[in-house]
Amino acid sequence: MSNVEDKKPEKKKKEKKPKKLWQKILRVFLIIIGVIVLLAGGFLIWLTANEYKPKAVEKVEIDTSEGEGKKLKKGENIKIFTWNFGFGQLGDNADFIMDGGKEVMPSTEERVKVNIAGFEGSISSLNPDIIFIQEIDRDSKRAYHIDQYKQIQGEYPILASTADKEDPEFNGYVSTFAYNMRTKFLPYPISDPMGKIDSGIATFSKYQISDSERISLPVSYNWPVRTFNFKRCLLVNRTPVYDKDGNDTGKEFVFINLHLEGYDDNNGRERQCKKLIEFIKQEYDKGNYVVAGGDFNQTFSNVDMSMYPIHDEIEDVWKPGKLDVQDVGENFTCYMDNTNPTCRSLDKVYKDADKDNFQYYMLDGFIVSNNIKVNSINTYHAYFAPCDHNPVMIDMIIEE
Repeated sequence: MSNVEDKKPEKKKKEKKPKKLWQKILRVFLIIIGVIVLLAGGFLIWLTANEYKPKAVEKVEIDTSEGEGKKLKKGENIKIFTWNFGFGQLGDNADFIMDGGKEVMPSTEERVKVNIAGFEGSISSLNPDIIFIQEIDRDSKRAYHIDQYKQIQGEYPILASTADKEDPEFNGYVSTFAYNMRTKFLPYPISDPMGKIDSGIATFSKYQISDSERISLPVSYNWPVRTFNFKRCLLVNRTPVYDKDGNDTGKEFVFINLHLEGYDDNNGRERQCKKLIEFIKQEYDKGNYVVAGGDFNQTFSNVDMSMYPIHDEIEDVWKPGKLDVQDVGENFTCYMDNTNPTCRSLDKVYKDADKDNFQYYMLDGFIVSNNIKVNSINTYHAYFAPCDHNPVMIDMIIEE
């Protein structure tokens, strides 16, 4: 018997086959895709967590730092002015990427300040009693983080006319502000994202404001686009109406600033109009005097648009909708003045362009209850110098 232990044969180690080049490339590609998916998912989670979610109705702060406003008495003329300011960027030097142009921030910070000054000058010269402003930015990358609302507040002494200063009842402007868009980061366009945007609508009044509310309008976008997009609203202000002797009539003058949907892929503007009409009808039924004004982003069906035809041959030009005035009801009248266009297209720069072939629109106007007499409405041509809209002012009176 052998005393030599039998040795088990050693197992041969399997030699790893070297990976082919295409396998290495695929592995790297999958890792890159995985990282992109994780980053994109994390970004969407961050946007969702930081989404601006206003309530259906919110109280709005009434700024009376410059004064409490004067009484609104029957028989007085009331001049209401509306102007979409285009966040100070969209002067006659500008085109804009959202409207078929190329630029994201076409104006320098200095030009934005010039636009604001021109805007304030026009307001001062027209001396309205109530001012509706749309697309006014508070803290946005696109407006160089200039608080345009506070800047205009700081110019109250300039905006007030000599007549105001001599009026013993005038004691300064009252103002309110409501956000239409708040996002920590707008990722469009990918090549040069707009980033942080705080923007909304502001109302300035020589009259008292007894109450102010932000009323949310239907949102046009679904998740995830909704997380960084507009949450539009009605900025509703109220002032008591007094008789000529200064006695409270128990009725209110309800003035509503608005900026409705522009890019309407989900019937958003139609649903917003429906809510607006329901609201103003409710206020009229209470016996109140009602005015809704601003940028409707559509034309009223009772406006002659023959002098501002849509140029279908212009590629990607934005086309407005139309509000059927019959839907507003018999107790209200829709007003736009087509003497001058209220808006111009942003697919190209306005300055030095062929004005005859430019695309113009009628978008800005007012809806007024029939218990108010309208004396006139005028679109003033500012030659689109400070922004892509022209100012519109309506003159009215609450009669005895």
